[in-house]
Amino acid sequence: MPKAIRVHAHGGPEALTYEEVEVGRPGVGQALIRHTAIGLNFIDVYFRTGLYPAPNGMPVTPGGEAAGVVLELGDGVDWLKVGDRIAYAVPTGAYCDERVIAADRLVKVPDGISDEQAAAMMLKGMTAEYLLLRTFKVKAGDIVLYHAAAGGVGLILGQWAKHLGATVIGTVGSDDKGELARAHGFDHVINYREQDFVAEVAAITGGKKCDVVYDSVGNDTFPGSLDCVRPLGTFVSFGQSSGPIPPFSISLLAQKGSLFATRPTLFAYNARREDMVKSADALFDVVLKGAVEIRINQRYALRDVAEAHADLEGRKTTGTTVLVP
Repeated sequence: MPKAIRVHAHGGPEALTYEEVEVGRPGVGQALIRHTAIGLNFIDVYFRTGLYPAPNGMPVTPGGEAAGVVLELGDGVDWLKVGDRIAYAVPTGAYCDERVIAADRLVKVPDGISDEQAAAMMLKGMTAEYLLLRTFKVKAGDIVLYHAAAGGVGLILGQWAKHLGATVIGTVGSDDKGELARAHGFDHVINYREQDFVAEVAAITGGKKCDVVYDSVGNDTFPGSLDCVRPLGTFVSFGQSSGPIPPFSISLLAQKGSLFATRPTLFAYNARREDMVKSADALFDVVLKGAVEIRINQRYALRDVAEAHADLEGRKTTGTTVLVP
């Protein structure tokens, strides 16, 4: 019988339980899929702890990205066939052996990309895509600051931003992570545990600051991130691994130089299937061209996901991690 990870009550990693589940048959517009690899992301922690409410209530099966194969199709699905290799990014539900899912959320995985790569890159890679190409359209000559440069999104975004011709600055929490970031497109790396990242950014840019700051850390990097944005530049807050940004007066943006600020999410940007497909195609293109390399740095069995969550929260992981059903 298929198994899944479920959270019945919010809590620490121990709240993740490995259970047998009933999967069912696909209905109209749905597909039954078997997972071959599952991605691990910090948003999974948010659903486990209750920072983000579960979309369909409790219990919740976390997991936002995975790859696998189509086992059965419901009526009305004409762009897939049984046996197709597929991948996806959705808010929850991926920590399982098998699932029924809306088929319009699936994309075919092209030859040249492995299941593990696809599982590790869909949510993170499409996040990098909308940040770089849609939230703020990075172009050659732009200066970009990205916090948590050695994380899963960071290692993809650093390479992609460099491919676009930007100067890419990253912050990390250790020298080892700094070396990893440098190997993935970052021109300058700041160890925020030992250096004042605001002062370092000012020195690197000659006081000009950055065209855009991408911040998934939250509380620990705010409001310093605003001090790294040039006048009329853009501050993008898209996560809160250190805790939420505290409430602030919007007049602070005026004081810092008439800044633009936004709090985007992947699922808003890719709500329409056509936008999601374009995002995935752009991601597949840069990976197949070799402009972005997807490396798997950690692997855990699905049943050991509590250990994976503990390591993720303890900042013991780097880059991409996959769970193996």
